[in-house]
Amino acid sequence: MIETSGVIEKEQGNGFYLVTLEQPEGHQCLCRAAGKLTKFRIKLLAGDKVLVEISPYDLSRGRITYRERNAGAKPTTNKNNPKRNNK
Repeated sequence: MIETSGVIEKEQGNGFYLVTLEQPEGHQCLCRAAGKLTKFRIKLLAGDKVLVEISPYDLSRGRITYRERNAGAKPTTNKNNPKRNNK
């Protein structure tokens, strides 16, 4: 298996995602989410950085194995419950 990182471009429907890979620069492949991602209901959106496994026999298809966490995200506050905002 070839493992590389990429960015989800768009959702194609029926559980497939169009991913642009970084290692073969600009290569696009059609990917599905791996079993662990669907089991734990990890949401995949356009713009997410992901790790993809590709078979060397068919480079146009792959499997998304990991969605990288957004390191720059700020923790959100609960605006509906003022008790939780006071610290």
